[in-house]
Amino acid sequence: MAEDHTNQQPQQPPQPAAPQGFDAQQSQPYAQGQAQPFAQSQPYGQPQAQQPYGQPGAQQYAQPGCGQQYYAPAAQPVYAAPASRKKNMTPWIVLGVILFAVVFCFTIGAMSCSSAVRSLSNFGMGSVEEGLTDGPTIAVIDISGTIQYDGTACSPEGLSSLLNQAEENDDIEAVVLRVDSGGGTATAGEEMAEYVKRFSKPVVVSSASMNCSAAYEISSQADLIYVNKTTDIGAIGTVMQVTDLSELLDKLGINVDNIASAESKDSSYGTRPLTDEERAYYQELIDVTNEVFVENVAEGRSMSLDVARALATGLPFTGEQAVENGLADEVGVFDDAIEAAAQLADLGSDYNVITLTQSSDLGSLMDLLSESDSDSATSAAAAKLIELLKNEGVLS
Repeated sequence: MAEDHTNQQPQQPPQPAAPQGFDAQQSQPYAQGQAQPFAQSQPYGQPQAQQPYGQPGAQQYAQPGCGQQYYAPAAQPVYAAPASRKKNMTPWIVLGVILFAVVFCFTIGAMSCSSAVRSLSNFGMGSVEEGLTDGPTIAVIDISGTIQYDGTACSPEGLSSLLNQAEENDDIEAVVLRVDSGGGTATAGEEMAEYVKRFSKPVVVSSASMNCSAAYEISSQADLIYVNKTTDIGAIGTVMQVTDLSELLDKLGINVDNIASAESKDSSYGTRPLTDEERAYYQELIDVTNEVFVENVAEGRSMSLDVARALATGLPFTGEQAVENGLADEVGVFDDAIEAAAQLADLGSDYNVITLTQSSDLGSLMDLLSESDSDSATSAAAAKLIELLKNEGVLS
């Protein structure tokens, strides 16, 4: 940066002037040096994730742990943008964040205690809007995706929350589960099946393109299961996958030393073949897990264990085949399942249909803010913050 000669002593020689059109304050690059490294790691010694029920065409891999460091490339020198555009952006962003926080705190303080408690208790969970269930209602819950622990309707926590809402709302007379899933984690499917079993109101399943494995275990607890003719349904079975990468590692000259607390602790990491004893152990584990699946299907579908075991081939059936072998009840579209739920609840033809959904945390936060009288101020602060973040390039 050019030196400041404002207070230069007389005895010092004059400094050469900067060339015309050259901004001395912008002559220094602001992105020098090498960026700091960051590390990604996955520790050894963690237990193998819960084995999922087998999904048609799905692949499960057990990955060995690793520890790696990556270095970002050195930042290339660039010249600073005019101060009016870049220099003062950070203070504006900080000011925007502070403004938003202050307005948020004021909003919370302005709310009544009862409103705050009610809103915070529902934070992150779906809710039925007041007046939306005016009269007899059928609630639809979409189970679309992998059965796992992710907080959505495809998880025990999410499904339990939605079923509890339907249970507590006197206007909701029945529930239709719209299922489009190839399965997922065994334990999550077991829990969700239990929640459907405990639900006191009629439950009808409408199967979309796929209703397999853990998703079918959940569906088996419903009062009726509707399918399309081309629906893949069933696939009753359990699978665990261990990939042996040891020969590939040898060819690449990679030697992995597993330091484990027990001889078989590293058996599922894929760095060595399974021993005969380990293979037998895992097979027994799968058999026990699968028996829980078969028992739930037999109980939910009112069939004997022998019949359920015979159908537990791990392969899916078409919708028509499932109706013939007892895994489903009727061939019909989504509207047919709605009408069947209305008949089970003795609603006749005069009823409402709503969809229960899980609200995102951001959506719930905005709903919380909108309940106060300072709604416009909050929106203005939020809009200002978003605008600043977009100008800075943080948001697109």
